[in-house]
Amino acid sequence: MSNTVHTHTFPNGLTLLAESMDFVRSAAVYFLIPAGCAHEAPEDAGLASALAEMLPRGAGDRDTEALMLAFDSLGIDHNEGPGLLNMFASGSTVAKNLPQALDLFADVLLRPQLPKDDLPAVQSQLLQDLQSLDDSPQEQVMLELQRRYYPSPLNADRYGTEETLKSLTVKKLRAFHQRLFRPNGTIISVAGRIDWPKLKDQVERLFGGWPVGEKHGLTIDPAHKPQSVHLTKDKQQTQITFAFPSVSVTDPLYFAAKGTVGVLSSGMSSRLFTEVREKRGLCYSVYASHEAMKDRGTIVGYSGTRPERAQETLDVMLAEFNKLRDGVQQDEIDRTKAGLKTSLIMQQESTSARAGAIARDWYYLGRVRSFDEIQHEIDSLSPRSVMDYVDAFPFRDPTIVTLGPAELKRP
Repeated sequence: MSNTVHTHTFPNGLTLLAESMDFVRSAAVYFLIPAGCAHEAPEDAGLASALAEMLPRGAGDRDTEALMLAFDSLGIDHNEGPGLLNMFASGSTVAKNLPQALDLFADVLLRPQLPKDDLPAVQSQLLQDLQSLDDSPQEQVMLELQRRYYPSPLNADRYGTEETLKSLTVKKLRAFHQRLFRPNGTIISVAGRIDWPKLKDQVERLFGGWPVGEKHGLTIDPAHKPQSVHLTKDKQQTQITFAFPSVSVTDPLYFAAKGTVGVLSSGMSSRLFTEVREKRGLCYSVYASHEAMKDRGTIVGYSGTRPERAQETLDVMLAEFNKLRDGVQQDEIDRTKAGLKTSLIMQQESTSARAGAIARDWYYLGRVRSFDEIQHEIDSLSPRSVMDYVDAFPFRDPTIVTLGPAELKRP
């Protein structure tokens, strides 16, 4: 099950990817632009989020109302937002409307109006988003883990602070857009029912004249050391999260790392769910996940539980991570492989998911992996490959962040 993936890099450095999916009647486009939160100055935290909100508020010769009407009349489900390293914009529609969708996105990304009168409403929205963290302790503790575990500026987040959000100006938004929005480093990916020659010609017409911009690298804090911390909050639950170093997305052990997480946290038969929730009733939610960048990776564990059971929950979770050293069973690997294959197949059937996936593949790997290649990697998972990963990345010295009434004892 492999579809044709077309690739082309224009003279200004813009990369266009397109996967033809002839069995669908829709098409999706995904833009990845090197303008994420990590590129903000500390005093301008939240700037990328504000720009993402302002981009569709008028572009080209259309004001906000006219632009929204244009998107809606074409049935385009669109979204813009900041990631850590990249800004993204995406849209999906019926395939025949893809050319008009690209026209609109060209205006949004290259010629946003950024109207001054709209900024107060955006600031108010972002301030409410920031304040809503008080009602989301799980997200709070995850953000704090990110701040404590990763070095600056890889520990940046999209929220900013009340002070920085209130200090935003249109001048700052325009400067951020002008400095970071550039074709060299930008990826446009399309998936669905497409005509590749016509698509390439249209993208060249719309974006080929986009002038090359200066590449702005990131200076990673070389002295950073991960730090555990407890946040004292008078809550009815204690939030627990911790992190271990893992492999990057380019590492040969990447899928073994995914398999390891699957044994711990894939489905209701996984070790964490069985030992922490089912056998002991310690919590409602418990899981592990794998985060990967180009040069590093992290395995994260999370649970939310009652304060009186928090210490036991932390101890049992860490014990389950450490028990992996004693080996894994073939049936655990088989369940993990089934879950990974299901996710892969679901992705192949969604134009939106596929457009995002091929853009991320190109960003991380410089190529697009085929369905068959990924399936082969999944099929190659075995107890031995998982143990090779566990041997290479033993679960030692976790960075632990907790939030709740009382601090927990740390191993």
